[in-house]
Amino acid sequence: MIVYGKNVIKEAIFAKRPIYQVYIDDKINDHHFLTFLKDHDISFKRVSKGELNNMSENGLHQGVVADMKAYQYYEMDDILNPSKIQRFMILDGIEDPHNLGAVMRTAEATKLDAIIISNRGQVTLNATVAKVSSGAIEHVPVIMVGNINQAIKKLQDNFVLVVGTDGSSEKTYNEIPLDRSLAIVLGNEGEGIRPLIKQNCDLLVKIPMYGKINSLNVSVAAALMMYATLNK
Repeated sequence: MIVYGKNVIKEAIFAKRPIYQVYIDDKINDHHFLTFLKDHDISFKRVSKGELNNMSENGLHQGVVADMKAYQYYEMDDILNPSKIQRFMILDGIEDPHNLGAVMRTAEATKLDAIIISNRGQVTLNATVAKVSSGAIEHVPVIMVGNINQAIKKLQDNFVLVVGTDGSSEKTYNEIPLDRSLAIVLGNEGEGIRPLIKQNCDLLVKIPMYGKINSLNVSVAAALMMYATLNK
């Protein structure tokens, strides 16, 4: 797959992801980045900015594009471990790659165990997600499931408390217990959590809103929930 951006490519190299080819803008002479590539035995090809624009579909490539092995998805059994306290984020129908990338960046910062997404109606791990994540995509496992409700049931069977976000709830995010494994559910940018998924949650909480606007961007809401549930 094609990815772009210096941090994305650096983290891919640190993670030893197979890199097939790196392309550098023929007018850029970033000594530190070029030395980094050479120190890691990564060869590169000089091309025009127009070629980089075409390869990245006019993404913010910073003069660097790479063709590398695609990001992998995990199975629930790869990550789920009932013997320790874990934290998951379930994203129900997030469509904007910028939101998913921003969620991943905070997930890495707060040591989230995994993000769970559906294989339908959901943005996938693409170049935009990688760029916005600033390389965090290499460090946050993403579990892809066929059915979110079935995934919730499996989490609950393994003693994970599933917490949905609902602005009409009486409870706030400060009331989430931190002494057990948690899975936080966030819904679609426009519609929120689907009714059946909300019904299957063990607990519904709200993020208190004190201004005149009664909604937050999903990546901001995710960040607040991840920090609120961070068991220091």
